[in-house]
Amino acid sequence: MIHNSIEIDLSPFIDHTFLNPVASPQQIEQYCDQALRYQFAAVCVYPSYVHLVTERLRGKSPQVCTVIGFPSGATTSAVKLYEAQEAVEYGATELDVMVNLSWIKQRNTQKLYQEIAEIVEETGQIVKAIIETAVLTDTEKQLVTEVLIDAGVSWVQTNTGWYGGATVEEVQLLKQFSKGQIGIKAAGQICTYEQAANLVLAGAARLGTSHSVEIVRSQNQTEEDD
Repeated sequence: MIHNSIEIDLSPFIDHTFLNPVASPQQIEQYCDQALRYQFAAVCVYPSYVHLVTERLRGKSPQVCTVIGFPSGATTSAVKLYEAQEAVEYGATELDVMVNLSWIKQRNTQKLYQEIAEIVEETGQIVKAIIETAVLTDTEKQLVTEVLIDAGVSWVQTNTGWYGGATVEEVQLLKQFSKGQIGIKAAGQICTYEQAANLVLAGAARLGTSHSVEIVRSQNQTEEDD
């Protein structure tokens, strides 16, 4: 648990995430406005809303983030590359790319490397590779982290949230495997300030959550109570 004397401003760590498939344009705009108000690191949406977020945040500090091959990672490499390139054309500056989990299980490091390295090279944008730690062994986590570093990603992300949530233990493990060469993004079922702060203390430099506003508001309330 986080020590009471430690206070962390979490806003700069947060990717304000809204991946509801029935999201309305008005809701997306609200998320953008919240990101501006609380100065979150990025707004993360599905590719179909990248253009709207780009327009809403033009000239502002939050980055425009989208997911690629989400949530399964099982689409073909050509489809993922096209999806990533189109997202960048519409203004995405950060790409959260779901890796092919089956390839990890098969130890097919060549295909995994080629797919991710091509997206990194062809888009020229920040790539955060999602590896879904909840379904991987520690050996597989180390293997995929090493491949992703070689492929040129900027970040490795713990989870989608579909199979489980981020944990302190997983963040610490990825930090150990990455040896400071790439950043760690914790994502999946992050709902409270204490949980988010502990993930940052464990080594996460980004947090993907749809509970961003509740987290920072509860943080502010705690500070006022103190």
